[in-house]
Formats: sequence, C-alpha cells, structure tokens
Amino acid sequence: MKKEIVIQSTEGLHAELASKLVQLTSNFSSEVRLEYADQIVDAKSVLSLISLAVPSGENVNIIAEGEDAQEAIQEIERLLE
Repeated sequence: MKKEIVIQSTEGLHAELASKLVQLTSNFSSEVRLEYADQIVDAKSVLSLISLAVPSGENVNIIAEGEDAQEAIQEIERLLE
C-alpha cells in the first residue's frame, strides 16, 4: 500500500518527530518505508528518517507492506499530518 501525505510540522521531519514515528512504526509487523525526493528509507530507523531532511509542507509517500499495512498507514498519517 502507498499513501501520499504532506508533512505539516513547522520544522519538517525533525529528530523528535522521527523518533515518534519510529516508536509508532515499531508497533506494526508490516514493513514500513518513507519515500521523499527519490529516496526510500526504513521508517523504523531514526537515522534513515532524519537523513531524508524533509522540510515542512513537502509531500512524502508512506509505503507499507504486510498484514497490518492499512492500519500502519492510517496511524502514521495521523502523526505526520
């Protein structure tokens, strides 16, 4: 599954938000990745997420594969939008 969302945080995908995202995605058995600017990274890795350097207002794709993929995408969308 793939879903495009907009990063609403005024600081973009910063360290604290990346940490919250990792805590959230770690609860799911699905493989979860974030795509931005032709880069795809593991959404369960803080360093990978920070390396994307996504500024506020930018679109990212959430990609999830597995039995709880839809739920994972919905929860991530709530956190990031």
